[in-house]
Amino acid sequence: MAHLAAIPPLPLDERKIILRRAAMEMWPDSTLNLGLGMPEGAASVAVEEGVIDMVTLTTESGNFGGIPASGPDFPATHNAECTADHAAMFDFYDGGGLDTCIVGLTQTDANGDLNVSKFGDRIVGPGGFMNISSNAKKVVFVGTMTVGAKYAVQDGKIVIVKEGNKKKFVNQVEHVTFSGKYARKIGKPVLYITERAVFSLEAGGLTLIEIAPGLEVEKDVISAMEFRPIISPALKEMAQELFTPQWGKLREIMEKNAYRQKDGPLP
Repeated sequence: MAHLAAIPPLPLDERKIILRRAAMEMWPDSTLNLGLGMPEGAASVAVEEGVIDMVTLTTESGNFGGIPASGPDFPATHNAECTADHAAMFDFYDGGGLDTCIVGLTQTDANGDLNVSKFGDRIVGPGGFMNISSNAKKVVFVGTMTVGAKYAVQDGKIVIVKEGNKKKFVNQVEHVTFSGKYARKIGKPVLYITERAVFSLEAGGLTLIEIAPGLEVEKDVISAMEFRPIISPALKEMAQELFTPQWGKLREIMEKNAYRQKDGPLP
């Protein structure tokens, strides 16, 4: 389709690594919402990997299917299959219609709470974030670990050229826009994906489950946080293919995810 060819691949940087890892949480025939900013780039990853036809993307403005526009044109959609009115879309979200949402990570704490709505005396407001993240069956938060860091991707690894000047993983969020406590209570799967580590919301709180190849837990991850997360005894490396120019693994991963949804974990 001509419109797909017009969507350029993302450059290989920390953002693309995060979005590739987030895309690994999709499965065939699922319905998703992508948040504003970094999350919207997951559509570009899906196009580049040739799997955009395997999922249905939605936007708060009422569009189903197609590909959400990026930047200032978001949440308009290219080639939407259906457009509902705004209120009906939120009926769909509030009713649990979303399988997965991929939304931004701005400030989180050891409880897994997330704040996207208030920072000091600056009140942004939650928009539809609360409806979407509270009611999607699975939530994937995406963002860098710190604000202002500079990175390079070299030889299948990410290099922290300059550490950021503000930590996003804090002792206590300033405002609870997403409740980790409630998510744990109902057993909602929640991931927090960054360029250097992946965290899961477990019964005991935020848990480190993956680390980028070549990085050290204490030096590169814990030092960038205000609190110490639980460290999974099964901690593993993020797939090294995520850090290479060509990936080509997403369709296979999504097909495996389909079996996990149906029959439980694969070996």
